[in-house]
Amino acid sequence: MFCSWSGGKDSALALHEAIRAGAEPRLLVTMLTEDGIRSRSHGLHRSVLEAQSDALGVPIRFVGATWADYEPGFAQLVGAAVESGASTGVFGDIDIAGHREWVEGVCGRSGASACLPLWNRDRADVVSDLLDTGFKAVVVAVRDQVLPESLLGRVIDREVLGEISATGADPAGEHGEYHSLVTDGPMFKRPLEVEFGEVKLADGVLFRDVRVAD
Repeated sequence: MFCSWSGGKDSALALHEAIRAGAEPRLLVTMLTEDGIRSRSHGLHRSVLEAQSDALGVPIRFVGATWADYEPGFAQLVGAAVESGASTGVFGDIDIAGHREWVEGVCGRSGASACLPLWNRDRADVVSDLLDTGFKAVVVAVRDQVLPESLLGRVIDREVLGEISATGADPAGEHGEYHSLVTDGPMFKRPLEVEFGEVKLADGVLFRDVRVAD
């Protein structure tokens, strides 16, 4: 199988659940900005995603695209995964029906099936399971005017989840309230060592730059 990989908590937990169910990961697939430098969803530098891939022992493949070209770009990734022998895609969506319809449609047209291990689970339970399973993740992006900039760079723990909930935001961040980077967990051969840089605002989201530590 292949995994639609954001570098964050939901894709990591979904991959873990798929592996526990007996699936063998062959490939991670990630959409980048059209310049091929950062991930479309989380703003993570390509080198960070490559370091995650190395720490997981699973190869990663990228396609860069604008938002207008996102769907054909992702279909290209799915097609490449199918050609490599991975006909099932794992996705970390929880309960937004439109997201499921989209991934099932793109996968189906590219000769693959979609697997959503977290589907219809309680959102609070998903993030609780993430911690209980032993994953370590840090906040790398927050939606401006929804969550405070002070959360950027913090390790997600129950205190952080409580602070997010206290604002009225979804602790799972399913609607893009925040994004994360997983740096360690049960699938990792070694922890990912990172360092943080400047904060930038783009499209209403505050992103904190993350690089692999020297």
